[in-house]
Amino acid sequence: MERGERPWGTYTVLDEHQGYKIKRIEVKPGERLSLQRHHHRSEHWIVVSGTARVTCNDRELTVNINESTFIPMGAVHRLENPGVIPLVIIEVQSGEYLGEDDIVRLQDDYHRTEKAVDAGH
Repeated sequence: MERGERPWGTYTVLDEHQGYKIKRIEVKPGERLSLQRHHHRSEHWIVVSGTARVTCNDRELTVNINESTFIPMGAVHRLENPGVIPLVIIEVQSGEYLGEDDIVRLQDDYHRTEKAVDAGH
């Protein structure tokens, strides 16, 4: 399984086939992923541990354990852990192209906006 370490936490690819990819994403307490968009995929996020703060376009919502949210293709989005325990989500990506170069970072706490490729967001 593909696994990656990022400043905000870790990701593991659990399954991948044509048209979909499934990841386990763990976000450290107080950390967040970049504000970003994808041109070729949508994403479903299911919280399995902790609480997520999700930005999707102009909406900000809290997603609790055993709840989910949908990120449409092209939506500006961010995943954040506002809690004190690790946030764990299962991410299901769907689309014709799921390459890790399909990411446009608009803002990043770790100064990675100049990099186009990041396997775990």
